[in-house]
Amino acid sequence: MKKSINYTDGDIGNINIIEDFLPSPEALVLKEESTKITISLTKETVDFFKEEAKKR
Repeated sequence: MKKSINYTDGDIGNINIIEDFLPSPEALVLKEESTKITISLTKETVDFFKEEAKKR
């Protein structure tokens, strides 16, 4: 059973604000170098590789 939170108006009590200590999202993701290419293949070639991929 999940507890629900009841919010009320008024003071929430004694709070402490802490400094943001987490790195930025960009710093969390490792980026690999990539190269964009364009290739034209015949339908027969694509079908061949699809069949080979199914076998493996």
